[in-house]
Amino acid sequence: MDFTEHPLYQWLSRLRRELHAHPEMAMAETWTTQKIKDTLAGLGLAPEERPGLATGLTCLLQGRPGPKTLALRADIDALPIAEQNEVPYKSQNQGVMHACGHDCHTAIMLGVAKTVVESGLREKMTGQLRFIFQPAEERLLGARAVIAAGGLEDPPVTRILAGHVDSDQPVGGVGISLGPSHASSDGFSLIIHGRGGHGARPYKTIDPIPAGIHFYNAAQTIVTRNLDAQQAAVLSVCQFQAGTAANVVPDQALLRGTVRSLNMDARDLILKRLRAIADSLPAAFGVRVDFSINEGVPGNINEEAAAHGLVEAAAKVLGRDNVSLIPARMSSEDFALYSQRVSGAFMRLGCANPKRGITHITHSPRFDVDESVLPLGVAIFTQAVQDYLC
Repeated sequence: MDFTEHPLYQWLSRLRRELHAHPEMAMAETWTTQKIKDTLAGLGLAPEERPGLATGLTCLLQGRPGPKTLALRADIDALPIAEQNEVPYKSQNQGVMHACGHDCHTAIMLGVAKTVVESGLREKMTGQLRFIFQPAEERLLGARAVIAAGGLEDPPVTRILAGHVDSDQPVGGVGISLGPSHASSDGFSLIIHGRGGHGARPYKTIDPIPAGIHFYNAAQTIVTRNLDAQQAAVLSVCQFQAGTAANVVPDQALLRGTVRSLNMDARDLILKRLRAIADSLPAAFGVRVDFSINEGVPGNINEEAAAHGLVEAAAKVLGRDNVSLIPARMSSEDFALYSQRVSGAFMRLGCANPKRGITHITHSPRFDVDESVLPLGVAIFTQAVQDYLC
């Protein structure tokens, strides 16, 4: 099927490009939220009242009375990236860009709402359909805010689905993981306090840099020497800042990094070892340390029934040959906080088109999509609604 010929294609493309041109950072998505409200209002729909949810919104479509409530989630925030694409819909907000496709996700779910309302599918549903337009996914804060605001309640959500455009796959293909789909994500920060002084007289100082180097080197052995090689985990020290001059021993060093894992026991072990290494530095180097772990989100696990439901929906739309079962990735998603509570599944929608040069990965200042992915996503999620609620 040529999805550029889909009746919704032009509507979706215009909407996505307008969203792309007006990106907003996490918890500041005010223009985006209003655009979503206006689009829903044009469909005769209105957001649910969610006190405490400053940006983003939820919207409930009531079918015939029934026990099931399907939620479809779209993330709406952008990234602090200056766009380098010279396109008519280039970001108008300097230094902010939809470099992760959240403009696409928002347009797709609004397209599903439009299809369900205008096709008569709403009248055929037994149960409820809730749309969650979630803020702050990039900071792993938005799902918590939606949950705290009751976004999975009244009526209680029984299944939740989401998707993400994927530049590793060509448009027209989708990938779904059966089981783990994303790694957990936690951050850590280490401030090492020493005593600064002249670089020519280091014996008069307490140099924090050797302590930082020791921490870095020891941290690199945690995964390789404490975990089975078949367990997927990543530990990366991504910041190491110390000093302001070539002849001055600094009085402080800062190290920050991230931990990713597909296994909760491995996650706990890595964080425990990191703390132990940090705690060993005062005795070994005479420094003082402030070590903290910034708890992020657990790994996402696609629930079996929900995942198979997505596979079947995608196969009906695309044909089974275009639906791949894919392994988990070490990226993280706060969608995991939803799927911890209710049956959930997450799908990757191919958006690359090498013939048109659309191959840049997410979080790149050159990221873009083949917009055929938009009606494709609408068709799959609409099929999932029909399969679950009709």
